[in-house]
Amino acid sequence: MQNLKVIYEDNHIIVVEKPVNIPSQGDKTGDVDMLTIIKTYLKEKYNKPGNVYLGLIHRLDRPVGGVMVFAKTSKSAGRLSEQVREKIFRKTYLVIVNGRMEKRSGILEDYLLKNERNNMSKVVKEGTKNSKLAILDYEELKYNEETNLSLLKVNLHTGRHHQIRVQFSSRNHSIYGDQKYGGRGHGKQICLWAYELTIKHPITKKEMTFKSIPEVNGSWKIIEGVEL
Repeated sequence: MQNLKVIYEDNHIIVVEKPVNIPSQGDKTGDVDMLTIIKTYLKEKYNKPGNVYLGLIHRLDRPVGGVMVFAKTSKSAGRLSEQVREKIFRKTYLVIVNGRMEKRSGILEDYLLKNERNNMSKVVKEGTKNSKLAILDYEELKYNEETNLSLLKVNLHTGRHHQIRVQFSSRNHSIYGDQKYGGRGHGKQICLWAYELTIKHPITKKEMTFKSIPEVNGSWKIIEGVEL
């Protein structure tokens, strides 16, 4: 059984750190996924017979690690899903990209089109059929001249398919270790981490922020000395 890192838990929600390379939910690979891991944890912890309810509110791409929230009741699931739709649900990522951004902070806006066949997205002209507007803002936290890599903090305004990966790679700042979108560091783990999540508690309505920081090793050594 996968070791589960629980960041917060009450009767309504459970917030955990998703390890890299584990799917958010079951897929065709049949590999163990976060939903199954957490359900098993709840079953064992509370000695529950039968099926355990667990609501998936949002996903992280398989190679991406970091903070995720799951609902323990259908009422909480409904309210959290509504927050995703109403943009109350806020996600911040840490990203290591190739080179240095022209501006230390900024907003990126693009229209993205997903190709279902190869499960990739690309930047297209506004008005392209089936394209969707993608918006994010970023801030440079550190630049390493020696490696020519930048550590960025990224806030998603929209949740498009592979959004961060596509928007930065289209500007020749692909994410380090991103095999799909031409990142340097071939064979390395993608340097994209779900670092912070802000929600309103589905029952108490209190605003809550949860954080998860990647282990400071390998490419992530760049975060040493950075105030997060």
